[in-house]
Amino acid sequence: MEQICVNSWNEFMTLSAQLDGWAFRGQQDQRWPLLTSLSRYLNAHLPDRASWRQREERAIRIFRRKAHNFLDKPEALLNDLRCLALMQHHGAPTRLLDFTKSPFVAAFFALEQSSRDAAVYALDTPRLWSATPVGQPDMTRDHIDPRTSGNFAGLFLPNTNNVVWVGEPTDMDRRLVAQSGTLVVPGMLDKPLDEILQHYDESRSLLKKIVLPHAMRGESMKALYRMNITNATLFPDLDGLARSIGMELEMVWPT
Repeated sequence: MEQICVNSWNEFMTLSAQLDGWAFRGQQDQRWPLLTSLSRYLNAHLPDRASWRQREERAIRIFRRKAHNFLDKPEALLNDLRCLALMQHHGAPTRLLDFTKSPFVAAFFALEQSSRDAAVYALDTPRLWSATPVGQPDMTRDHIDPRTSGNFAGLFLPNTNNVVWVGEPTDMDRRLVAQSGTLVVPGMLDKPLDEILQHYDESRSLLKKIVLPHAMRGESMKALYRMNITNATLFPDLDGLARSIGMELEMVWPT
């Protein structure tokens, strides 16, 4: 994984312009590994990895049995990726990693609540779409597509395949649309994303880590505010509006 440190918002803008078509993820602390919420939960509370598949299957099964009571279209639960996206959206630990097609949305998520150096991870999705793991040329993006019936259970739940799929559910919810979101689905829960990508047959790294020093937070948040990137626009509901008020506290304009 290539690491780049920028020192100003303009430097980040210039760099992001060179990454056209990539996907991005912001993290508040540049020291945090690229692990899913499910990976973090299992590592913290359930160290017996032999039971992880069974526990993940049970969590999904329970969600499916009960979530239909709250959905206008419960048929969304039938598709594995759509079901996981719903779980993720409402706070359940899943094996999904939220990315966005906008480097600026990623920068917002990295910086808004940060109190130390943050990071934006950039994933070379144009190359990943055609890449395959070393020695497994059949593991193409289409072959491992978790939207295809049986693929999630056969290729992802076993936690034995060093594969990464990136894309969106067939039906996207409002938050995913507002955030220009895309989902990364790793085939392994006990490895961070950068370690899984090392198994791909690519001479150049598929992932860049862009470190955002805390000193550039102020100018960056003002620039994002001018671009209308706030919690209110990224979460188009009352919760998002309420969360955006914190940012309003920081914005003071000359009179």
